[in-house]
Amino acid sequence: MCGRFSLLGTPEEIEAWFDLMELEAFPPRFNIAPTQPILMVVSGETPPPGSNRSNRRALLVRWGFIPGWVKDTANYPLMINARSETAIEKASFKTAMRHRRALVPASGFYEWRRTGGKKAQAFWIRPRNGGIVAFAGLYEPWANAEGSEIDTGAILTTSANENLRFIHDRMPVVIEQKDFARWLDCKTQEPRHVADLMKPAQADFFEAIPVSDKVNNFANTGPEIQERVAETLEERKKPARAKPPEPDDQMKLF
Repeated sequence: MCGRFSLLGTPEEIEAWFDLMELEAFPPRFNIAPTQPILMVVSGETPPPGSNRSNRRALLVRWGFIPGWVKDTANYPLMINARSETAIEKASFKTAMRHRRALVPASGFYEWRRTGGKKAQAFWIRPRNGGIVAFAGLYEPWANAEGSEIDTGAILTTSANENLRFIHDRMPVVIEQKDFARWLDCKTQEPRHVADLMKPAQADFFEAIPVSDKVNNFANTGPEIQERVAETLEERKKPARAKPPEPDDQMKLF
C-alpha cells in the first residue's frame, strides 16, 4: 500500500516534467498523510489549433477517495489506495477508472516492514537516480447534502517488485513519462487499453532507506525524517495496529 509519501520537487521542476503551466508555488512536503491535500495532474480541455498550451492541468484533491454516490461519509472507509488489479470491477472505482485517471507527482513514498511482534521498521523509498516520479491515481468529485463539492483521490497500487517485497507486498503503480498521455487519455483509452501500465516498477528503479519512526507522526514535516538510520526490529511493548492520523486543520480539505 502507500500510506505516506513526499513531494520535494520545485513547482518549476514539476511543470517541466508533467508539461503543466502556471503551477502555484508550494513548499517541499516531506510527510504527506491521508486526508491532506495532494497534487494531481489530470487531462484538461484540448487547446485550440496552433496553441502551445498543454491540455493538462493541476488539481488539488483530498487524499481519501469518496465515490460520488456515497451519502454518509461517517460510515464510509478512508480509501487512500485502490488495487489496480480489481479497480475496474469495483463499484467504488470503476467510473473513475474509465473517466478520471490522474498522475500523482511524488519524490518517493514510505513503507513499514512488520515482523511478528517486533517494532515496525520505516523505509523511505525513492527513485535510485533521484528526480520526480508519477504514481497512477484516480479522482472523483463528491458533494455533501448542502451541495458543497470537493475533489477526492486515491493512489493505485500493484504487487511489490522483487527488491521491495521484503518490506511489503504492495507498492504504488508508477507511470513512466512516455506513457503519461496514454494514461490520462480517458476519451479514447479505456481501462483495458492501459492495463499494461499498471505493473510493478523495475526491480532497480527504487532504493529503500531505513529511517526512524519520526515519520509515523504526521506533525513531523522536516527533512530529518528521511535521514538514514540503522535498521532496528525492537520488540513492541504493546503491539497495536496503527490508526491513520488526523492532520491538523491547516492541511485539511474535508
